Amino acid sequence: MNTKPKPEDIAGGQAIIEGVMMRHGNKIAAAVRSPNNEIVFQEHEYVPLTKRYKVLGWMFIRGTITLFEMMFVGIKALMFSAEITLSEEERKPKDWEMYLSFVVSFAIAIFFFIVVPAFFFTQIKPFVSNLFLLNFLEGCLRLAIFLCFLFSTLLMKDMRRVYMYHGSEHKTVFAWENGEELTVENVKKFSTRHPRCGTSFIIFVLLVSILVFSLLGRPDFFHRVIYKLMLLPVVAGISYEAIRFTGKYSHSKLV
Repeated sequence: MNTKPKPEDIAGGQAIIEGVMMRHGNKIAAAVRSPNNEIVFQEHEYVPLTKRYKVLGWMFIRGTITLFEMMFVGIKALMFSAEITLSEEERKPKDWEMYLSFVVSFAIAIFFFIVVPAFFFTQIKPFVSNLFLLNFLEGCLRLAIFLCFLFSTLLMKDMRRVYMYHGSEHKTVFAWENGEELTVENVKKFSTRHPRCGTSFIIFVLLVSILVFSLLGRPDFFHRVIYKLMLLPVVAGISYEAIRFTGKYSHSKLV
């Protein structure tokens, strides 16, 4: 590639088991290292919902749609990588097992990031009069839970391996965005810290939620949980636009 892509020409992806999945335009590709050290590729066409239906591509709507769409695409890529990396003696996960795992993980996330903070909110509510401070303290708890989860995964050998592929994906996207030819030597020059990283998106969600949830007032525990679930698409939509902004102006010192 000899020309630098346009700012709106976005590429992205995620780490999978012993490989990476990349997405750009209407194409998705995955590369996975097999047990015999060969690289197995998979490529297919996929037109995003935001392109198929104009209304879904509107600002503040596209964020939620893209988030769930990428979860679906990510699960498909994970299933492909599992098929390649597991040996014949190991039982390969069935499709329903992968989707059940996703549902259980989503439920656990709702519990720790919605229910637990809401309970904390109602417990400290009588002692904190300032509404923004109250939501800020609740937000700090959500952030602490998230960081503890991230650091706990560093204790797992398999997850550290996934993070290596995660970093290589970021380096590759950086090189592509800067118009570099995608060689190992060129990719190595770039940082592993990309502004549009999914982890950065979660941090934006945690910060934006402090502001959005401050509008809820001081409801009881049950209503706060319900309101926060209803506002999740709003928080995701705002956070998505914020992450796109930082990606577009990543070379700005202010950003």
